[in-house]
Amino acid sequence: MKFKVIPIILSLLLVVSLFVACGDSDTETEMSGKLQIYHAGSLTIPFDEISEAFNEIYPDVEILAEAAGSATTIRKVTELGKECGVIGSADYTLIPELMYPDYADWYIIFASNQMCLTYTDSSAYADEVNSDNWYEILQREGVTYGRSDPDQDPCGYRTLMVWQLAEIHYNATGIYDSLFEAEGDLMRPKSVDLIALLESGDLDYAFEYTSVAAQHGLNYVSLPPEINLADTDFTDFYAQAEVEIAGAEPGETLIMIGKPIVYGVTIPTNFPRMELAIAWVDFLLSDEGLAIMEANGQPPIVPAVTDNVDNLPEELKKYVE
Repeated sequence: MKFKVIPIILSLLLVVSLFVACGDSDTETEMSGKLQIYHAGSLTIPFDEISEAFNEIYPDVEILAEAAGSATTIRKVTELGKECGVIGSADYTLIPELMYPDYADWYIIFASNQMCLTYTDSSAYADEVNSDNWYEILQREGVTYGRSDPDQDPCGYRTLMVWQLAEIHYNATGIYDSLFEAEGDLMRPKSVDLIALLESGDLDYAFEYTSVAAQHGLNYVSLPPEINLADTDFTDFYAQAEVEIAGAEPGETLIMIGKPIVYGVTIPTNFPRMELAIAWVDFLLSDEGLAIMEANGQPPIVPAVTDNVDNLPEELKKYVE
């Protein structure tokens, strides 16, 4: 009889292992489905890399990413009623301004950036342009430059802020009026739309974030900290700039005040597969996710900052102050 114990034990172990395996399979299956991510154009490359790494852990999650200007991205949810799991905005303040209280009730600030002026080797006066004379070169005859639409893209209204602050910093009245809607001024919906025009030679210069310039291998003029909207030491100085943009409702407007550039993320409250969105944002804020942001020229903010820790999903509270 004692020799029959071994087969019985082996049979029991096989049953247990099959049960555990089925349990693991069920857990894996639970983390599946479509996850729509709407994000700023400047987040395209880092978010694609983060999603690729996320899918190595959760291969059954189908990530559907769409890039647009941050205001346009948000309005896809608030005005067009599109289903979305994660919103990534190049300006965190657009989340409460355009989404509270009906579509979101928290945001997390997670990364920073700065403004710059991009160009290529074939751009007019490429061998002359620098941080002291860029605004003079843009005003020369035949020079073309691009910016994004301030009503759709934070980079657009931040460009106008740079022009306003430049007048004060360089003590050169008239920079804004000379550059705004001049003959060489070209506008597109979002800043990354300008890159193809720059690379083809249809534009000489384009106002972008330094992360975008680095990701696409573009030359760029590093703007002084007094006007690049990146240095917290100049927060009060930046606040002298303001731009009016379209508001949440037709006919409404918002006054955007100059401030350091910081990115925000949130999850729309009506997303039906909340566990997928939380898991993705959890990965974004993890060491691996933030390392990807850093490698793409967008320094992470650690610890992250939120406006309402009580409203955060429990899984995300560990990342914020």
